Amino acid sequence: MTNKTVFLQPGGGFDKVTIGTSEHAAPAAGEISVRLRASSLNYHDYVVVSGVWGPAEQRIPMADGAGEVTAVGPGVTEFKVGDSVVSTFFPDWLDGRINVEGFARVPGDGIDGYAREAVTAPATWFTHAPAGWSHAEAATLTTAGLTAWRALVEDAQVKAGDTVLVQGTGGVSIFAVQFARMLGARVIAISSSDAKLERLRELGAEHLINYRKDPQWGETARGLAGNGGVDCVIDVGGPATLEQSMAAARPGAHIAVIGILSGVSGELPLVPALAKQLRLQAVLVGSRRQQQDMVRAIDTNGMRPVIDRHFNLDAIVDAFRHQESGQHFGKIVLDI
Repeated sequence: MTNKTVFLQPGGGFDKVTIGTSEHAAPAAGEISVRLRASSLNYHDYVVVSGVWGPAEQRIPMADGAGEVTAVGPGVTEFKVGDSVVSTFFPDWLDGRINVEGFARVPGDGIDGYAREAVTAPATWFTHAPAGWSHAEAATLTTAGLTAWRALVEDAQVKAGDTVLVQGTGGVSIFAVQFARMLGARVIAISSSDAKLERLRELGAEHLINYRKDPQWGETARGLAGNGGVDCVIDVGGPATLEQSMAAARPGAHIAVIGILSGVSGELPLVPALAKQLRLQAVLVGSRRQQQDMVRAIDTNGMRPVIDRHFNLDAIVDAFRHQESGQHFGKIVLDI
């Protein structure tokens, strides 16, 4: 088959995106072939494709890929032809302690990704998709979904009755609202848009704060949480939000340091961190086993992701321009 493929030339930049074809081999032992049907955009994909952190060599972009299995190689028993599958962010981190550093083996960055019609790869690079989900829905899980799941479930061990603070309305934050509610936690959400805050309320956020109108939103959130403050903060802002995240937190709280939307460096407010004995955990997606756990939870709960808009694969640059505008609510999906 003609394997339509998006290529990003060295250095990146929207003007260095081209459409061509690539080879698609039959699966060897331990491998599967997948007809990819969807990918979804993440901030990490944006910085690669836009050229902020462009690749040193030609690269097929996009970390997220979902589709159906078209062939299985010898020895593969986990999947069969026709199964719906979704890719993993760290192909080599299957389970256990963190054994990855950086993006050298991340699809769409250090190695070729899923902006193409078909791929053959080790079966362990994929998991089953949630039952009944479309490929577009499944494609939202690889990066954003698993980041939120790991931060809440694996690292913070959020439980029913806890209070979680989420920032903004990007993919990770919306998944965090949904997973927190699944766990029985209360949610406080902040955004600069009243309209987006109302949509978060519809997803289950109990308290809403417009941070442009309330620059001291951390203290406000702490008061709303009660019991000394918020149990877990999903911090996607970075240097500009960390101080207020600490203000919102109760003593001993967990702060998941996820995003760099406000930059990659800044002052670390050590005094409140020490005074409250806070736990700051940097989060970079998760392992294959964590993704499998997440899918099982979704199958049990029946939740569905929030998709903002679909673009065809050929319109990948338009999709990133839409992401760049900040107008989206939820995930932006490429249909392949």
